[in-house]
Amino acid sequence: MTRRPPDWFEPLLTRLGTARAEDFTRLTTPSEGGRESAVLVLLGEQPGVGPDVLVLQRAATLRNHAGQPAFPGGAADPEDADVRATALREANEEVGLDPSSVTVLAELPKLWIPVSDFVVTPVLAWWHDPHPVHPREPAEVAHVARLPVSELVDPANRLLVRHRSGWIGPAFSARGMLVWGFTAGVLAALLEMGGWARPWSRDRVIELPPTGETPAPSAGTDEIDEKALR
Repeated sequence: MTRRPPDWFEPLLTRLGTARAEDFTRLTTPSEGGRESAVLVLLGEQPGVGPDVLVLQRAATLRNHAGQPAFPGGAADPEDADVRATALREANEEVGLDPSSVTVLAELPKLWIPVSDFVVTPVLAWWHDPHPVHPREPAEVAHVARLPVSELVDPANRLLVRHRSGWIGPAFSARGMLVWGFTAGVLAALLEMGGWARPWSRDRVIELPPTGETPAPSAGTDEIDEKALR
């Protein structure tokens, strides 16, 4: 049975019909090579709260991307039929998401993360039947949260983060989480495309806490060079 998403999805879905990788990143995705992977960009809705997005925080003890908020997802397995199957399988393994509670709506362009050489396909979906989720492997996932879009677009919750390498990119502060890097870049682009984004100041720049590995450049048109701030 096909489930129709809420009306608030329509502007985003219409815009994604013409989306290109350049709308999300300045990095050119290699025509070959890179490890195929997928993430699930899962939008739901809560009474009195409105649309939200599911985000997890990786465990601080991981070798790669330690402590970093992210969409559920990971590398493709040979048994996966396609990137949608990869995104749903990973979300089930990481936070216990029931694939039958999800309606997949679109695949975004493939995006490249140089530091790990992953070629990532974000899979956009509607959580038509939300249910409790939690870290299934605490050694890998420390926390799971549904971040309201209304809080993500609040100018008070938007900022730029600067890594010790000199990389600067967009970030969100919501529900005790600092969302940055690839995840923040994709979110920033989707909020613009969906017509939800509000004007915010680029003057608020903080140093990224020294947790985890050197990040890849963020996807997203808000990516800037440190020299631009001088």
